[in-house]
Amino acid sequence: MGKRRTFGPMGRACAFAWVALSFSAHVAADAARPAPLITDEIYTKPVRLVDIGQGQRLNLYCQGSGSPTVILDAGMSDSMVSWALVQPSLAKITRVCSFDRAGLGFSDPARRTSTPVNQSEDLHALLRAAKVMPPYVMVGHSMAGMNVRVFADKYPADVVGMVVVEGSHEDQSVRGWAIGEEGAQAKWDAWLKETHACIAEAQKGLIEGSPMYATCLGTSDTRISDAINQARTRREVLPAYQAAAASERENVFYESARETRATRKDFGSMPIIVLTHSPFPKRDDETQVERNQRTLLWEDMHTQVASMSTRGINIIVPHSGHYIQFDKPQVVIDAIEQAVGIARRK
Repeated sequence: MGKRRTFGPMGRACAFAWVALSFSAHVAADAARPAPLITDEIYTKPVRLVDIGQGQRLNLYCQGSGSPTVILDAGMSDSMVSWALVQPSLAKITRVCSFDRAGLGFSDPARRTSTPVNQSEDLHALLRAAKVMPPYVMVGHSMAGMNVRVFADKYPADVVGMVVVEGSHEDQSVRGWAIGEEGAQAKWDAWLKETHACIAEAQKGLIEGSPMYATCLGTSDTRISDAINQARTRREVLPAYQAAAASERENVFYESARETRATRKDFGSMPIIVLTHSPFPKRDDETQVERNQRTLLWEDMHTQVASMSTRGINIIVPHSGHYIQFDKPQVVIDAIEQAVGIARRK
């Protein structure tokens, strides 16, 4: 959930950024069809808080056994619950771990800016401290599509495969902002200022029913049980969450993009499977030509990532939105199983 809330700040951010950093672009389709309801109470509290150094703890959830271990990294400002329809099935074939990045979910507050390099170092420390040893198949959704590439670049001996689910790309902002009317970047930057207002409001106390509460948290996701929504709300009203979420948003198109751009573009024969949503319908604020340009650009950038390996492939997933792991979980499961199988045969 590049944000789990449907009409909160990420809903407007998606309109500014045009790309899938939230699922608001296909909310009408989601509202019209029944969605899987995630009810597992494991997501209502910390699973395992692991000290990664200096007393900072990250929340980790591992299931299954076998090698390589699958590591699931959630989208921007999201938590491990976004993998709830995928992780149990994967645990039948190998060990699989999801986690909450610093400041998000049930993890301790972030001590550094939320960029791929810092988050990769945190994840590496988490896996070592928890004795979850390599090799790994790294799986990243949305913004974490950049995280897993940075992790694989920093720790090449640890990674034997990648699956990128609707991954963000380091050039998506520059290339996307060039489509349509001028001013998209200015709108994005103006929206970023609002995210800092959410930090200040959280420090005073976000009150349910207030305008800032709706702005900073949005509405609950009906695909998730009330108990999970309530548990997440209790965390997301806190300054630590608002600060970490704001840091990811303000860096994703700037420092995070620069860090990702600096990584290697050749991963040899490591399997890289990229999953891309089916074309979105035209929005009210764009022409069909602009929508077509954005669709082709999104697919092109994902093909670029797949082409970083001789065993790379970009798959367009029919009838899916940004949350392919919710819309078509079996497709995600199959892709990860394929990457695990290739890694085991090498």
